[in-house]
Amino acid sequence: MTVYLDIVFVENVCMNYIILLATGVLLKLKLHHIKLVLSAVLGAVYAIVSYIQIFPFASNMILKIGLSVCMVYIAYMPKGLKILLKQLVMFYLVSFVFGGCAFALLYFVKPEEIFIINGVYIGTYPVKIALLGAIVGFVFVHIAFKIVRNRLSKKGLLYDIEITLDDKKTCMKAMLDTGNQLKDPITKIPVIVVERDKLQEILPPMILNYTEQIMKGTWQETEENICYKERFRIIPFSSIGKQNGMLLGFKVDKVTVITDIDEIQNENVIVCIYNQRLSKTNAYSALIGLDMLEGREENELVTDIKI
Repeated sequence: MTVYLDIVFVENVCMNYIILLATGVLLKLKLHHIKLVLSAVLGAVYAIVSYIQIFPFASNMILKIGLSVCMVYIAYMPKGLKILLKQLVMFYLVSFVFGGCAFALLYFVKPEEIFIINGVYIGTYPVKIALLGAIVGFVFVHIAFKIVRNRLSKKGLLYDIEITLDDKKTCMKAMLDTGNQLKDPITKIPVIVVERDKLQEILPPMILNYTEQIMKGTWQETEENICYKERFRIIPFSSIGKQNGMLLGFKVDKVTVITDIDEIQNENVIVCIYNQRLSKTNAYSALIGLDMLEGREENELVTDIKI
């Protein structure tokens, strides 16, 4: 079988470029196509050298790893060893997926005309099949990483919390909202936001159903609910589409945040009643800020909450 080195070189440049491009896209890097081409050419030159065995040690594993490091460095110019290792791992992962997809297609098309010579795949297969495999691999990797990233990010922000008021408790899922630095303007006590329905176990309906009246001062006190009067707080907030909003809050005895490591107990917490859904999928029913995980700090007043 006649092998044309120029075709092998062009094919390897194209494949290397697509792999480097996909790696950069998945890592959300600022890409320079000239650097990607230079890196792809370096990989293609190595493939030719390995095939014709100019140097007997060209197929050495350490040399291959060194080549990968050089290709990644040329393509992305990482600042620091940690970033370089991250990019290198992603480069290998994308290469494995792309190679698997490409050669799976080649196997089904013309398996008898594909050979491995000195670690280089040689055959009469069309370049478009290899490129199609790379495109399929990129789609698979992109979708898979998007799903995994979304699940991990959401899971890492969700916590179980327990709210205690007198002798009553209620539990729910809460999302850590790093933009939630809402505090009581006077006492600077941290504030969490909870859906109204999740507070039915600790607050009577005469409070949950009349939050607007309580804030307006038209709420009728009775012997049964007057004990909650001293716990009420009016918390100002702002969000997208609503400036200078108000929420009715009440001071609870304790809020416990349950993590994978321990249970963080927070006293001096105000719970604000939210009359709508916080999550369209009901994944969580409360919003907590970083103060609930790190302990309350005397920060400057910030009354901005994303809901």
